[in-house]
Parts: sequence; structure tokens; C-alpha cells
Amino acid sequence: MTSSPIAPGSRLASRLGFSDRVFIGPAARKVARAIEDGLELVETGAKALEITHLGSLYHDDVMDGADRRRGVPAAHAVWGNNIAILTGDILFSRASQLMSRLGERAIRLQADTFERLVLGQMHETLGPQPGDDPIAFYIQVLADKTGSLIAAATQGGVIFSNAPTEFEEPLRVYGEKIGVAFQLLDDVIDLSAKPEETGKVPGTDLRAGVPTMPYLLLKAEPDDAAVDLAARIDDGVALIADGADPAILDGPLDELRDHRVTQKTLELAHAWTRDAVDALAPLPRGTVREALTRFAETLAERSS
Repeated sequence: MTSSPIAPGSRLASRLGFSDRVFIGPAARKVARAIEDGLELVETGAKALEITHLGSLYHDDVMDGADRRRGVPAAHAVWGNNIAILTGDILFSRASQLMSRLGERAIRLQADTFERLVLGQMHETLGPQPGDDPIAFYIQVLADKTGSLIAAATQGGVIFSNAPTEFEEPLRVYGEKIGVAFQLLDDVIDLSAKPEETGKVPGTDLRAGVPTMPYLLLKAEPDDAAVDLAARIDDGVALIADGADPAILDGPLDELRDHRVTQKTLELAHAWTRDAVDALAPLPRGTVREALTRFAETLAERSS
């Protein structure tokens, strides 16, 4: 008995880490074959952006004090802060080397993206200033830190494939909105009671004093119960910073997970996903637009 050949769409989806749903139907599989044939031509740029992302994670984990990443010990937990930071720096330089092979336009895209990444991290570290709306401020941080990377990937796809320039801005907007939606959903997943699925200790970000959207929405709630829960979370974060066992926040974070603000965050993530899909309107109808739509929907359905 011989095994059946793997469909081009399934093979490509697996290679890129996508759901098979992205390439459904004969027309989409034809596009998948064309993508496979040309993938080697675009992977130099894709590798550079993913290496940039990886370098930013090395730095983020040091700054946030996150001991785990994707279910395994973070680099700084194994090698120490200095090595983790320097490794991140090396990754950024290697990404720049890869982009330099693609010409001046690629270097400018890389530099602009890196600037937004750093500004986003800087703003997150400083926090909102007097007069800033905390929720709008947080959304901008997400757009800078995650949205900019995905936007660079989608924008780069237009630039380096020599597609019509009028598609560049819609795809940049699509990518940025996908990034914000991804991070909002991550805030919900961060509170999950199933760390075996998420690879994270529930409430990792909040225990480290890093605000998330459910917490910010909770702080905006006027009722006494919400005010009390927010105060208990704040007190717990302060105690953890002074050396207390992070488990002291287990109860309040369970309450936050079941609070209506966490459902509001999920709804907000889905709204940003819909906005991302709407940004594709200038693209001609067809398999490419359909695949990008399915990609957005797949991200919105993830649980880890």
C-alpha cells in the first residue's frame, strides 16, 4: 500500500505553520503550488523578519522577567540576562545582514520596523503619561511592538513581488491590525487555566506587573466589585515585586479570567480581526484575498 501524496495546500500550510483552511479548494491549491515554487525567492526577507522577532523576544523576556517562553525556560533563565541581551543583539544584526541583500528598500523597511519595535517597548516601559488614555496607549504599544512586524511582512510581500503599489498600504494596515488582534487574544490566553495548552503560567504578564487589556478594562469599570478586584491585583503585584510568592495572585486572576472584561477583550480581538479583513477590500477578489481572510480567521480562533 502506498501513501497518498500530500496536497500542495496542506504541505505549504504545514511548512508555514498555518491551518489547512488557508488553502481550501482547487483554485487555492493552485495558488499554493505557485507559492511553493517561488518560496525560496522570498524566504531571505521572511527569515530576516522572523529573526528580528526572535531577537525582540529575547529582550522582552529579560525586561518582563518572564521565565518561560513557548513552554520552555526563557533564554535568560538558562544563560543569564547578559547573554540573552547580547544574543538578541546578534540576531538583530544578522537580520540586517539578510535584508541588505535585498537592496535599499528592504533595508529601509527593516530599519523602520526596528524603530517601531524599540519605541513600542520604550513606551511600554515608561507607561502612559498624564493625559494619556491607558487603553488607547496600550493599543498603540501593541501596534508598534507586534503590529509593525506583521505589517512589515505583508507590506514586504507587495514590495518584493513587484505587485501594484496601490496594494502596499492596504496590506500594511491588514498586517498591523492582525498584530493588535493577535496580542489582544494573547491577553485572554494569558489568563487561561490550562497552562498545558498555552505553555505559560496563567497570568504571567500581570504577575510581572505588565498591564494587559482585561486589567485595563477592569480599571475602567466603575462598580465597587471591579474596583476591589483591581485593588487586590495591584496589591498582589506590589507584594510579588517585593519578593512574595507569585501564587498570591492565583485567586484574583481566576476572578479576572471569569470577569466580563475578559470576554470584552475577546470581542475586541475579534473586532480588530474583522477590521483587518475589511482592510483587504482594495485587493481583487480571488484566492489571495481569500487566503489572507482565512489566515486572519485562523489566528482569531487560536487557543495558545
